[in-house]
Amino acid sequence: MASFPDSVNENEIGKAKFIGELLVPIAPFDQKSGRESWTVAFAPDGSYFAWSQGHRIVRLVPWSKCLKNFSMGHSGDATNGAGLRRLSYQYSDGEEVGPVAGEPREHIIDCGDIVWGMAFGSSVPEKQSRCVNIEWHRFKFGQDQLLLATSLNNGRIKIWDVYTGKLLLNLMDHTDIVRDLTFAPDGSLVLVSASRDKTLRVWDLKDDGNMVKVLRGHQNWVYCSAFSPDSSILCSVGAGKAVLLWNMDKYTLIRKLEGHHNDVVSCEFSPDGALLATASYDTRVIVWDPHKGTVLLELGHLFPPPSPIFAGGANDRWVRAVSFCQDGRHIASITDDRLLRFWSIEEKAPRAIAPLTNGLSCAFSVDGTVLAAGTRSGSVHFWECPTSIASLQHLCRMAVRRILPTQQVETLAIPKPLCNYLTYKVI
Repeated sequence: MASFPDSVNENEIGKAKFIGELLVPIAPFDQKSGRESWTVAFAPDGSYFAWSQGHRIVRLVPWSKCLKNFSMGHSGDATNGAGLRRLSYQYSDGEEVGPVAGEPREHIIDCGDIVWGMAFGSSVPEKQSRCVNIEWHRFKFGQDQLLLATSLNNGRIKIWDVYTGKLLLNLMDHTDIVRDLTFAPDGSLVLVSASRDKTLRVWDLKDDGNMVKVLRGHQNWVYCSAFSPDSSILCSVGAGKAVLLWNMDKYTLIRKLEGHHNDVVSCEFSPDGALLATASYDTRVIVWDPHKGTVLLELGHLFPPPSPIFAGGANDRWVRAVSFCQDGRHIASITDDRLLRFWSIEEKAPRAIAPLTNGLSCAFSVDGTVLAAGTRSGSVHFWECPTSIASLQHLCRMAVRRILPTQQVETLAIPKPLCNYLTYKVI
C-alpha cells in the first residue's frame, strides 16, 4: 500500500487550465438553500451535458455547443477578458431552446422538487430485460434511445427522454431523499438508486420501471453508488464509514471495505474495473482493489495526515466528490478547502490544482479532456485535464484487466514484477 506523504511542496504542483463556466443568475430567493448543483453528468456517447442548476431545474445542453463556447482564443464582449467564454442561463417556463436544423436540442426540465442525483442511460436492444413479458410494455426503447434519470428530494425518481425533454416514467418507492443514481453500463437500462432511507433499489426501465430488488445492508444514509464497467459489481458508500460491494447477478453482498474514518460520499470504478476510488469526509480518497478488498493507494488532502479522531469530525477538508478519468490514469477530487485536485495513480501528490469555492460534484467528459464541477451556487466550472500519452504498458494492462479479475491475474505463469504491475501493486 502506498500512503500519502507527510508534506507536499505546493510549488511543484501544476495549475489546471480553467476553460469556462455555465452561470445561473442569482435571484433574491437564491440566497437560501436549494440552488446547489448536486450533480453533473455527461451522456455516455458524449452528445449532452446535464447539470442540476438548483430550484428543481435541470439543464440539458448539447456538449458540442459547450465546446464551441469554451474554445480558447474567443474575442468580444461574451468573454471574461481572458479568452474564456461564459454562458448565463435564465430560468424559463419553456422546455426547449432554439432548434437549429440537424443539431441536438437544448432542454430546460422542471423536475418538481430539488434534484439530488442524475444519470444518463442508453439502451442496447440485444441486452435482454429481466422481465419475460417484454411485449407488454408501454415503452419500446430503441437503439438510439437516450434517457436521463433524476432523483428528487421527495423520494421520487423521474425518467426523461433526452432528445425531446419529455417525462417517460415516475418511479415511487423510496421513503426519503434519493441521493444518487447510476445506470448499468451494459445497456440493459437497469438503474440503481441510493437513498437516505438506508436502501438501494434496482429498477428495470425496459420493464416500465419495475423495481427488481431492494438491497439492504447500510445502517445509515446511502450517499452514492457506482457500477463496475462490466455491470457485475456495484459499489455503494454512505454514512458510518460504509463501503459495500454487491454481486449484481445474485443481488448479494460481496464484502465491506474497511479503511475510512468518516462518512464516505462518492465512489467510482476505473475504466478497466481493476480499481475503485472512494471519497470521504476523513480528508482522503482511497484507491482499492475491489476484487480483493485491499487498499492500493491513499490520496491525502491534509498534511500532515490527520489522526483518525480528527479525520472523523469537522476537519475543513471533507472530500465531496471523486471521478475517474477514461484514461485510467487520472483521478479528480473536490474538497471543502476550496481546491480541485487532479491526481495521477502513479504519484502520491496532486499533479495539478485549481481554485474552486463551494464545489459539490464533478465528472470527466467521455474523452477525458475536460472536467466539469458543480457548486453550491448552481453554476458549473470547466477545466482542461492534465494530458500525457499513456504508455503501451498501461494500455495493455487496461486491456488485460477489463477481462481478468485480480485473482485470475495472480494465477498466470508470469514473472512477479509483471504480476504486480498488472494488479496495480506498483502504484
